[in-house]
Amino acid sequence: MSSTASHNQAPIFNHTMVRVRDPAKSRHFYESLLGMTHIVKLDFEGGKFSLHFLAFDVPDNIKSAEHDERRKYAFSRPGVLELTHNWGTESDASFAGYSNGNTDPGRGYGHIGICVDDVDAFCKFLEDNGVAFKKKPNEGSMKGIAFALDPDGYWVEILPKRY
Repeated sequence: MSSTASHNQAPIFNHTMVRVRDPAKSRHFYESLLGMTHIVKLDFEGGKFSLHFLAFDVPDNIKSAEHDERRKYAFSRPGVLELTHNWGTESDASFAGYSNGNTDPGRGYGHIGICVDDVDAFCKFLEDNGVAFKKKPNEGSMKGIAFALDPDGYWVEILPKRY
């Protein structure tokens, strides 16, 4: 397999998507606790779902820009997280939730990863704010990294910068 593509394009890894039960809870986790910025929300009335796009390091001029400019920005940069919300799941008592990809059946998807300056301090902040963990920094054989759980049970790996 060649490592040089012949299509004369310059692709970027733009985003990954996870389905969420309650966008308010998920946005709180990713924005208020992890520090991401909500770029834009796209509603699809016909399909009864919404897409929320978040990222780190969003410039101030984008945060205050009109909807169309924020949408274009979300699809022009790397490192975006898309939260897909199927309407009604947040209030449906019979909704069993989504597979996080780390258990059977449905094993496949693993996690997203973020890098921080101080893993221990960041994890303490998350723990102090009620975040559950799959693995804390000093547990298991891989010391110095952690796996926090978002409101839907997706794993968020926390690594030191320049790991």
